[in-house]
Amino acid sequence: MLEVRDIHTYYDQSHVLQGATLDVGENEVVALLGRNGMGKTTLVRSIIGFNPPRHGSIRYRGRDIAGLAPHLISRMGVALVPQGRRVFASLSVGEHLSAFARAPGKRGWTPEKLLDLFPRLRERFRNSGNKLSGGEQQMLVIGRALSINADLVIMDEPSEGLSPMMVRELGRIIGELRKGGMSILLVEQNLSFALSVADRVYIISKGVVECDLLPDELRRNHELRARYLGV
Repeated sequence: MLEVRDIHTYYDQSHVLQGATLDVGENEVVALLGRNGMGKTTLVRSIIGFNPPRHGSIRYRGRDIAGLAPHLISRMGVALVPQGRRVFASLSVGEHLSAFARAPGKRGWTPEKLLDLFPRLRERFRNSGNKLSGGEQQMLVIGRALSINADLVIMDEPSEGLSPMMVRELGRIIGELRKGGMSILLVEQNLSFALSVADRVYIISKGVVECDLLPDELRRNHELRARYLGV
């Protein structure tokens, strides 16, 4: 579904991604791990079109999307759950779930179906974004991303700042999405959470994807965790 090949992305003259490569297959949850400052968010921004790579290719369903405008990439079926939530303070839960909605298509995500997935949001349906807890805001941002009925969802640090209870709820939601055929690229700092939901794991270090392994392989490899993740 998604093929990232040898991309090089810069901020001005700063060479951040130095040949990053990864894949996300159909109906697969792939975790991207790494220390802070290693290029995780830059890779997300490269894929979604905010910071296009200067070299390399990014193909989505066989089409090279590197350099396309973000709204065109979104229309092709790629949704982003940004780091830091970024809800619209003045919009209600219902308005968030309907304002960006597209025709349900094969995913079938209507506002009503999204409220079934996020029961807490049904209780807060008329609340504005700034009246929600951090966990509720994260659920809302995921729901907003799903409302465009994309096939690939990129989640950038979705567990950041959440309570253990809300992290478990996030894991439930990711599991439900995977059962429904969704593909997910999960960028995370929370190692135990990432390993609990991912089918495969990549580790990025200094702008290069160094490892591609199964969650159990990373659980057992203490040396690798210590070298690249510090845990």
